[in-house]
Amino acid sequence: MDMSDAIIVKSSRLKSVVWNDFDRIKKGDTCVAVCRHCKKKLSGSSTSGTSHLRNHLIRCQRRSNHGITQYVTAREKRTEGTVTIANFNLDIDQKKDDSLSLVNIKFEQEQMKEETVDTGNSNFDQRRSRFDLARMIILHGYPLTMVEHVGFRVFVKNLQPLFELVTLNRVEADCIEIYEKEKQKMNDMLDKLPGKISLAADVWTAICGSEYLCLTANYIDESWLLRRRILNFIIIDPLHTEDMLLENIMSCLMDWDIDRKLFSIVLDSSTSDSINVRITDRLSQNRFLYCNGQLFDMRCASNILSVIVQHALEAVSEIVNRVRESIHYIKSSQTVYEKFNVMSKEVGITSQKCLSIDNPLQWNSTYSMLEAALEFRDVFMLLQENDNGYTINLSDLEWERVTAITSYLKLFVEVTNVFTRSKYPTANIYFPELCDVKLHLIEWCKNSDEYISSLALRMRSKFDEYWEKCSLGLAVAAMLDPRFKMKLVEYYYPQIYGSTSAGRINEVLEGVKALYNEHSICSPLAFDDQGLAWQVGNGLLCLPSSEKNSRDRLMGFDKFLNETSQGEGGKSDLDKYLEEPLFPRNVDFSILNWWKVHTPRYPVLSMMARNVLGIPMSKVLPELAFNNSGRILDRDWSSLNPATVQALMCSQDWIRSELEN
Repeated sequence: MDMSDAIIVKSSRLKSVVWNDFDRIKKGDTCVAVCRHCKKKLSGSSTSGTSHLRNHLIRCQRRSNHGITQYVTAREKRTEGTVTIANFNLDIDQKKDDSLSLVNIKFEQEQMKEETVDTGNSNFDQRRSRFDLARMIILHGYPLTMVEHVGFRVFVKNLQPLFELVTLNRVEADCIEIYEKEKQKMNDMLDKLPGKISLAADVWTAICGSEYLCLTANYIDESWLLRRRILNFIIIDPLHTEDMLLENIMSCLMDWDIDRKLFSIVLDSSTSDSINVRITDRLSQNRFLYCNGQLFDMRCASNILSVIVQHALEAVSEIVNRVRESIHYIKSSQTVYEKFNVMSKEVGITSQKCLSIDNPLQWNSTYSMLEAALEFRDVFMLLQENDNGYTINLSDLEWERVTAITSYLKLFVEVTNVFTRSKYPTANIYFPELCDVKLHLIEWCKNSDEYISSLALRMRSKFDEYWEKCSLGLAVAAMLDPRFKMKLVEYYYPQIYGSTSAGRINEVLEGVKALYNEHSICSPLAFDDQGLAWQVGNGLLCLPSSEKNSRDRLMGFDKFLNETSQGEGGKSDLDKYLEEPLFPRNVDFSILNWWKVHTPRYPVLSMMARNVLGIPMSKVLPELAFNNSGRILDRDWSSLNPATVQALMCSQDWIRSELEN
């Protein structure tokens, strides 16, 4: 268009702020808006509005980015709520009670003036937005490569043109920086814990075949809430030796400076005893462990049940496979399936269970398959008589063995469900369930079928290895439940041990007393850097850390004074606790809340309860309780540098835990 004879229109009717960056030029009956920055011509007609001019200004390469927010129209500012992306705050109707605040996951950093852009009404902070992006990736487990995805880059650029898109290396570095800051916060928190820490060790497998050692701290905090935090996620050699695994664990303990705060460590039942023995020896040299480490070496209860189940299923794998093939035969043909249903009605089957093939990686699904198949046992036998194509039916003896195995699996499923009912189960819930398992194993060994009784004997042998190692810890935890105290031990042990039960009960009681006495005496580590402090309950004076050598020499005297003072009329917390009536059993009982309320009455015993109840007797997450394949690392993160993997796994766990709180 020839603009030689055009004139610039200046009118008071041009109210929009976009005209600060455009000239409205009129030639004849045509109006044109000319950008003052790039000289691009757009429609300037009054009927065209200003939206197209505003969009042009946002994308204009020759125009400064300053002042963009002034072009957001009033209708675009939602009056019903505001979303503040930078601080992760969502505020609906300005009502505090209805708002979802994610402010805890805001990255704390110094404001950098050179990265902050004044956009009129608010500041755009490039650095803060970068770390918000990194935290989002960590929190949701997104692949780091998403920052290079075309769709993501287009979306971000249109959403906020001021944001400078980051590279894969940049976002990885930001994730590492977040991890370092979160780790310092975790360090400070662990240092201030009122009690001890129990460590759980797991091995994860990456898609590429690499293995990682995951160490998780379990503890009860100052509010009497059970917490679980991943401390380390380190790559290990798949062919690792005991020495290598030992050094990895000890290195992590030293790195976090929690060797002196460790109460127990929980490993899988397959882990070599010598590893824990060597860790125990190292920590015992510095007198870090209670009762010479009797409660230090614990094994995962869910894991031992899973091992026993796998052992049983392997022993009857041929029979189980024939049940699986039978169901597959019925499901593979509509004609056979309809014939099977007709026969079910003829036999009088009213079961609501449906035949389904199991998932071999989920052993509870195998139980469900066998349980349903047993309901239709007579129908399978009838089908064999009337269908020449069905030749895989089981004999009566094999069906009896399926019945026995299914009853075993039923018990293990029920017990595992108790263990995983809560995301954070306390140590007191395991003793009665595992006593019941032990009693059933004793009974199963008496089966008249030698094949089943010998299988039960092998299952019992595996369980007894676990029981001998962990029964004391399980019993002590049960004793700390005010609904049972020593009564639960006194009820189960005569059934388990018969004539030798009195000695076994006494062993538990002596173990409880020894553990209590060590808690009642001032630990050489309990009051470091706290000056003079009095032991609550017995009035025993703890000397300051500067007098460590003198205090060590008088440890025996402290124990003597504690015991003799009790004998002279003063009852200990433990004596009072055991003498008082049991707390009523009810569904809503919370053992941690009970100890929180009763800490003033039992100051020493409550310290012991805090440490014992925090032991993760089962370290398997509820969603993985029946899984046979172990923990698998995400495909996208498996290919990353091991240091980055640890940063992502640990910081993800910490950030998610903050949000849960």
